[in-house]
Amino acid sequence: MKLLRVLPMAQRLLAESVNPGEIVVDATAGNGNDTQFLAGHIGEHGHVYAFDIQQAALDSTAKRLGELNSRVSLILDSHENVDQYVADEISGAIFNLGYLPHSEDLSIVTKPDSTIKALHKILNMLKVGGIISIAVYDGHEGGSDERDALLNYVQSLHQADFQVIKYEQLNRLNNPPFLVAIEKMRSLSQ
Repeated sequence: MKLLRVLPMAQRLLAESVNPGEIVVDATAGNGNDTQFLAGHIGEHGHVYAFDIQQAALDSTAKRLGELNSRVSLILDSHENVDQYVADEISGAIFNLGYLPHSEDLSIVTKPDSTIKALHKILNMLKVGGIISIAVYDGHEGGSDERDALLNYVQSLHQADFQVIKYEQLNRLNNPPFLVAIEKMRSLSQ
């Protein structure tokens, strides 16, 4: 096995924990790369719920999906409202924090409060053995606040309930992205 960059590693983790026919969440649809990957992976009987607060992101995602559109619900809303759209147990979720690449307005970014609320809800909906991957881009204004809030939150998760890993490239300059992966180890009702 060779070392992977952050985004391929995020997808690999989900590919190993999500089975065809299951439900997954793309909390930040962006340009649709992860949504497309998930829709292909879950097969015709699975479903992806993809969230974004920008219509341009959902339009880009829909275009990228092509024939896979029937496997995806594109939701123009904040990921913090995930529980208003998803009622079933999910097997995995993916976040890419920061701004929409190639957007005309780079001031529209993910925010600490909504990200933590979404993460908390998704952790409660996640199956045992399910994984959430979070790619953290913190080189923009407000990015360090979201990074710090996220790291504080995941470090507070009980080790018997969740395994939390940080994956990063140490020799890359200029605020390289890093990955936080969370695996649910047991049911929270125990």
